[in-house]
Amino acid sequence: MAISDQNVRHLAKLANLALDDAAVARMRGELEAIVGYVEQLQQVDTTGIAPVANVAGLVNVSRPDVPGHMFATKEVLANAPAKNEVAILVPKVVER
Repeated sequence: MAISDQNVRHLAKLANLALDDAAVARMRGELEAIVGYVEQLQQVDTTGIAPVANVAGLVNVSRPDVPGHMFATKEVLANAPAKNEVAILVPKVVER
């Protein structure tokens, strides 16, 4: 399957990546290779093979979600370096 530069630029925009023309060309080649491999895998005959979600046979061990001890707001805010009356204040880390 051929992937256009427009497809690569669209994916880059969705992933919030800034790609120059050289990177777009490189990514186009890599994406075409990935899609080609997936197309190759789709041609494998899997008739009679049961689907598996975990080939290692591991089982997820989890416990019930039970609420535990709740700290009072004053206790939580006591050690916060920046706070207001009801919350811990943190600096903005994501900018667009």
